[in-house]
Parts: sequence; C-alpha cells; structure tokens
Amino acid sequence: MVVKFWGVRGSIPSPGPSTVRYGGNSPCVSIDLGPAKTLIFDAGTGIRKLGEALVSSNSAIFILLSHVHWDHIQGYPFFLPIYQPNREIHLIPTLREGTLFNQLFEQMDGAHFPVKASSLPSSCLFVSEDVSEKAMPFLHSHGFDVARIATNHPGGCYGYRVENEGRAVVYISDNEMDPPSGKVTDFAEFVQFCQGADILIHDSQYTEREMPQKRGWGHSLISQVRDLALAAQVKHLVLYHHDPNRTDDELDVIQEDTRLWLRKNGQIECTAAFEGLNLEV
Repeated sequence: MVVKFWGVRGSIPSPGPSTVRYGGNSPCVSIDLGPAKTLIFDAGTGIRKLGEALVSSNSAIFILLSHVHWDHIQGYPFFLPIYQPNREIHLIPTLREGTLFNQLFEQMDGAHFPVKASSLPSSCLFVSEDVSEKAMPFLHSHGFDVARIATNHPGGCYGYRVENEGRAVVYISDNEMDPPSGKVTDFAEFVQFCQGADILIHDSQYTEREMPQKRGWGHSLISQVRDLALAAQVKHLVLYHHDPNRTDDELDVIQEDTRLWLRKNGQIECTAAFEGLNLEV
C-alpha cells in the first residue's frame, strides 16, 4: 500500500506564507493498492490535486468520507475525474442510511457552484448494500479489507482501518478522546481498533493551552494521540488535521516534541503530515 497526503489541514483551508511547507488544503488522503485501485479518504480541497494526478489514469476510484462537515467535502466539485465521460467513481455510504454522499452533490446546485451535479458526465455509483461496522463487503470484493469505527465528533464521524497482505493503515480524521458529553467510543475501543497498525493517521488539532476553549468541538489533544499510539503499539504515528492557525514553525516543534516523547516511551516513528508526504507500507 502507498499512502499519499493531499490535504492535511482541519476546519478550513489556510493557505499563506506561514503554512506553505505543511500545506493549507483541507483533508484528503489516498491509498493505492497497485496501479489500478485508489481508495480516497475525504474530499476536502486536497482532492483537487489528487484529481489532477488521477485524470490521466484508468485507476478505479473508491471514495469514503469520514463525515460531511464542509472541510471534508468542499473540494469535490473540483475533482477532475467527475468531469470525465463514463469515469466510474464508487461512493460508499456510511451514515444516515446511505444519504451521506448527497452532501457532495447538493453543493453542486447551480447556486453554490456553477456546475450542477445532474450535468456531470462521469458515472458516480452509490453502493447500496448494507455496510457493517466490522467489515465493508463491497470494498472487500474489490480487494480492500476495510473496517470502521465511530468517533467522538459533533454530527457523527467514522474512522477506518485498511488491511492488505498483513499490513494495516488506520485513518481517524476527526475525534475527541474526552468529549464533555457522552462518548460514542472510549479510549480502550480505539486502542483495540488501532492495535498494531503500521500507520496511524489521527486528528491532532489541539494543544493543552487551546483545549479549554475548544472542548466539545470534536478534536483531540496531541498528547492524547501519542498516548493512543503507545497503547496500541502502532509503528508510525502521523499527526493530522492540523489547526488552521498552526504555523509551519509550530508544527516543526510539535513534531519534534512528539518524536522525543515517543522515543523515551517506545520505538514509534512520528511525522506531522504535510502535503506530498508518501508512505509505503
């Protein structure tokens, strides 16, 4: 598996001179299983550059959204494959009884975006079969062994675990480990879900100084994420969904501090996600 990062910023795109090294695009990550299959997590503004990379290929496209907050869907109208005649794009529903992906197209209504979804020449195929928590049969039939877990985030959200030939990648984009209201999933359940993963990509938006004002917003402390990585004995932690106000220099410090902590407590690699990061598993 090759994991590629196209957008790593949370909440809202934040381009500018202070974010140029890590990138200001909102969430999008792809996983390639060979040259003919691409699994995409989220459709933030990062999906625009991914679309440019895919438009000249025949790769089968499968899209999973974590949830439908704007920063995770706003790039879809700029995803070039949707403008290719008969290009097959598989959309796998995970929330609201299969209506999750309506949000991708409702923004393309002629008022919020000039091109209407009804005029797209591509073939966007909604997967209608039942999707279970433990396994996703449609994706399995196409060579993706995917499981999901509900996360603690306002409006509902899911994380995913992808396994292939004994390797595992976990993607959890928006998650508050200790929300003020009832937890959908507790720490022990996240540990079990992430156990032994080769790569854990996890929401790492806030520091302790920021959290008191933002508790309940649905995002984790960086310190909580490193605790999860250690408890689950993952091999590589990727800090993700960076706060839009976080500068490149601040992310450098966060990455180094997390690396030092993990080296003292285990043998876990750590990378603060940046646009263009490629990890082979």
